[in-house]
Amino acid sequence: MTPKKNSRRARTYAVALTAGALALAGCSSGGGGSDPKGSNEPKMESQDVTLGTAADSTGPAKELPGAKKGGTVTVLQRDAFEHLDPGQIYVSDELIAQTLYNRTLTNYQFDDKTGKAKLVGDLATDTGKSSDGGRTWTYTLKDGLKYEDGSPITSKDVRQAVERLYAPYQTNGPTYLQQWLSGEGQKYRKALPDGPYKGKHLPSSVLDTPDDKTIVFHFDQPRAEVPFAVAMPNITAVPPGKDTKEKYDKAPLASGPYKVRNFKSGKGVEFVKNDQWDPKTDSIRHQYVDGFNVSFGHQWVDSTRRLQASKGADRNGMTLTNAVDPSQISTVLKDKEAMARSLTETQPYVDVVSINTDRVKDKKVREAIAWAFPSGQYLQQFGGPKGGEVGGGLVGPTLKGYDPSFDPFQKKKYPGGNAKKARALLKEAGKENYELVYAYGNGDTHQDASVVVQQALERAGFKVQKKEIDQSTYYTQIGKVKNKFDLYRSSWGADWPSASTVVPPVYGGENVYDDSSNYSHLNVPSVNEEIGKVTKVGDLGRATSEWIKLSEKILTDEVPAVPTFYNRLFTLWGSGIGGVKFNSVYGAVDPTAIFIK
Repeated sequence: MTPKKNSRRARTYAVALTAGALALAGCSSGGGGSDPKGSNEPKMESQDVTLGTAADSTGPAKELPGAKKGGTVTVLQRDAFEHLDPGQIYVSDELIAQTLYNRTLTNYQFDDKTGKAKLVGDLATDTGKSSDGGRTWTYTLKDGLKYEDGSPITSKDVRQAVERLYAPYQTNGPTYLQQWLSGEGQKYRKALPDGPYKGKHLPSSVLDTPDDKTIVFHFDQPRAEVPFAVAMPNITAVPPGKDTKEKYDKAPLASGPYKVRNFKSGKGVEFVKNDQWDPKTDSIRHQYVDGFNVSFGHQWVDSTRRLQASKGADRNGMTLTNAVDPSQISTVLKDKEAMARSLTETQPYVDVVSINTDRVKDKKVREAIAWAFPSGQYLQQFGGPKGGEVGGGLVGPTLKGYDPSFDPFQKKKYPGGNAKKARALLKEAGKENYELVYAYGNGDTHQDASVVVQQALERAGFKVQKKEIDQSTYYTQIGKVKNKFDLYRSSWGADWPSASTVVPPVYGGENVYDDSSNYSHLNVPSVNEEIGKVTKVGDLGRATSEWIKLSEKILTDEVPAVPTFYNRLFTLWGSGIGGVKFNSVYGAVDPTAIFIK
């Protein structure tokens, strides 16, 4: 699609995290081995998303046994939604919430029994038809699609949704499709500097809408992953006459089964039934409940206590992304009734501590940081095995080709860090007592983790200055290229099951700009050149292998970050709720089939 603030999804998918074990994807034991002994957590495995057919894309969605209609669900969330505009959404909680009101060209369908994901047409009749060797992709809209005001959804609205992403105010969402159509990094903006707002459009040789039902994308090279890219929340439909630019963030026009009501910044939002949504057009979503009442500001301690007790309105309560608070895990594990309404699932997020390579220029110092970092002890602050597994690499186990033996800084062997090795590297570099500024979010879990980090780094011969950042602006602060920090936690989830959505956006030199996900500011010509080569590999299997190899080379040769853990989500819901599923792409609880028993 994710911080504890929900990991930045590719603040995707996915991606990034600042707050807790929300990892949109992970876990560890006492010391934090990759397969903790005595742990009953599900094995971390690669996601296998298949491409569905036109029949799979045809609604209505299969009814759930015992599902009833009516009632309102209470949703407890720690972090406030900054964005409702699908173009600006890129963190896990917002990613999963938008599935209620926003439809995209394609989307993910999850099997109720196995949880397996299938990519199907959402607004489109199928996952797309390619021609010209994969350079051209054509999508046809379904019949009967309407917005909440009853107006029809047309191809011009999809064009508007894509072209508005070029406008200067659109700074937070994924950029895959724009870059593929019009240039890497921020170069794509030059193709349409004002977006569509002054009457200009991308040429038909790039984006064509020959009739009200057809959208054609033209690329300069084969793009096998287009069906996945157009499942991102920003590849939707926005009617030109109702596009209020920045104001759209507060009141987007709904195409899904629910519509937005009473969005109060920092406090909450309601999603109520959209009577213009036709279930016959939708093979993914249901409309069982009357609405969802989402409130913000619920720390994990609060949401865990309330959902475990399941009293009053909390009986019909849930959370999309709040994890069970680490301090309450042992209590919840002993509560059989609560455990019967819980899930523990692997998320697609990899938690790392990014190293600002503009400030920490000496590779030996970065290696010393990597050897010293106490990944296993750090993970314990986020829930141990229920929060994830200690990670050795920059690419996690949900992606095919992941190598569990890759662990160049021996994070699994030395859960508290290898201070001796780190001290030797600092001495070799002539940088003993090197001063580091370590930034972290101001949530309880992060404050506790900062103590563990400081002690480990100081044991290794560093001087550490801790810098606390307000969680609500954490990613904005660390996302500034000119930030004043040396180390800071970030989390990234693959936007779809391909390392092409991890390596280029997080470690490509084209992506060094404010609000980019390249938090380490890595800009190495040989890495950039290799990214360019792998991007042109047409065979997905071979490309997957090449991306994994490149990620391993980046970590060992450049050390732009310290892998800490691969994420899991352990969460609860109220006893009155049915239809709970896990969205493995966004690493969150899927609300699209929820009903009240």
